[in-house]
Amino acid sequence: MSRDVPPNILRRALVRNRWRLVAGSLLVGLHQGCEALVPIAIGVIVDHAVATGSTGRLILWIAALAGLFLVLTAAYRTGARQIMRAIADEAHLLRLEVAAKVLDPRAEVRTGDVLTISATDADHTSYLLDYIPRITGALTATTVSAVGLCLISVRLGLVVLIGTPLVVLALRRAAPRITHRVAHRQEVAGRASSLATDLVTGLRPMRGIGGQDAAAARYRDVSRESLRVTMAAARTQGTFLAASTTVSTMLAGGIAILAGWSALTGHITVGQLVTVIGLAAFLADPFATLATAPGWIASVRASADRITRVLRSTPVAAAARGQAPLTPLDGECVGVVVTPDAAAFTELFEDGSPDVLVVPHHPDLFTGTIRENLLRGGPVEDALRASAADDVVAAHPDGLDHEISERGAALSGGQRQRLALARALLATPAMLVLQDPTTAVDAVTEHTIARGIRDLRHRPGSRLRTLLVTTSPALLAVTDRVVVLRGGIVVATGTHELLAATDPDYRAAVLR
Repeated sequence: MSRDVPPNILRRALVRNRWRLVAGSLLVGLHQGCEALVPIAIGVIVDHAVATGSTGRLILWIAALAGLFLVLTAAYRTGARQIMRAIADEAHLLRLEVAAKVLDPRAEVRTGDVLTISATDADHTSYLLDYIPRITGALTATTVSAVGLCLISVRLGLVVLIGTPLVVLALRRAAPRITHRVAHRQEVAGRASSLATDLVTGLRPMRGIGGQDAAAARYRDVSRESLRVTMAAARTQGTFLAASTTVSTMLAGGIAILAGWSALTGHITVGQLVTVIGLAAFLADPFATLATAPGWIASVRASADRITRVLRSTPVAAAARGQAPLTPLDGECVGVVVTPDAAAFTELFEDGSPDVLVVPHHPDLFTGTIRENLLRGGPVEDALRASAADDVVAAHPDGLDHEISERGAALSGGQRQRLALARALLATPAMLVLQDPTTAVDAVTEHTIARGIRDLRHRPGSRLRTLLVTTSPALLAVTDRVVVLRGGIVVATGTHELLAATDPDYRAAVLR
């Protein structure tokens, strides 16, 4: 972890907004305390002014009530400004940090994740600065109400002081599940956004090869998955909200019923009954806030965890220079960028070794069917899919039995390359050397082939080795490492992302 990355996103948000947060929380607490005093004041007015018929007392208490409303209104307006400014500033700073991290060319963050993390997750994390004043206000209101109820009836006050913590603790048990559901929802939403971005970027070439239907099907699947997990998260949060609202309403209702019984039995006055009924109605909102607070915090933590993973990601180290093994190790896929002559390099492997297959830049097809050109009858479908040659087969009514003219003259250069690659993949050599196998295909197909080679030959546990002699960014991106040769000497080695970020010569050769 980089030492300049904060150890805890939420703690840091509290620290760097502490003055606004303290001011806002105190003012919101004052507002809620004054709100709780309103039914108490009304009950006093009923007992000491209305019941006695004293006009002077009535005017005095109404003035006091007006002053109470003036204080609570000013406190709320001022406190809300402080809180909203803190929320906006924190969300802005989080977006800047996430943007700075992902703009590092060495960072490996999906585009869709960038969108959801820098927008939704940044907002959700900053909402902590709203939730704390709300919780502070709810606790203040509950405390003032409990004290007022204790002055009227100790039994009523104890119901609030004991019942509220029990309700909050019981509902808090659902917080971990909410955190998991929200985090999963954001993760899948990020995948959907990433795919949408990729599809929009490659829409024109996809239309050119007739791949828009397949692309739409892929997005439909991930979109449905996103909808499914979103609905699951919404159901969990909805169930939690319904339970918390029901319990808090029952608690407030129980206080009102107990007060009514006390009034009927002569234990409290009419004014005190009015106070208790007013406090019972008022307490429904603070109770609901305290009951739903665990769900809020769970949502904040889920978003903060996603931001933390981005900010704590460590960029790969600087590229190494000097000698490095050219021949791939078991199960390894290695890219080789050769300047100026890649053909001379591939000749090194054309030594007749039975476990090495070298596919040159201009492969030949012979007269016969597609099936006969593939030579073997193994997992043909997998090889065709990995090389994106399944489209070539599907384009002809005879499929694999379609006749190919000498050297594939009737096929396009890209079709010839894909069929030759399928033939090489079908042979399953222990080591496969491919020289610029995708120069005649479009960018979308090139990405498909790159991923297909990786998935087919380098599944978990595979010992097959692949050497890609190319300057294609799509192919180099799926390799385990890249070796750069200049004049037969290794001048750099590292991952594609690392070299692209740290080596100007590599960028000039590959990202031109």
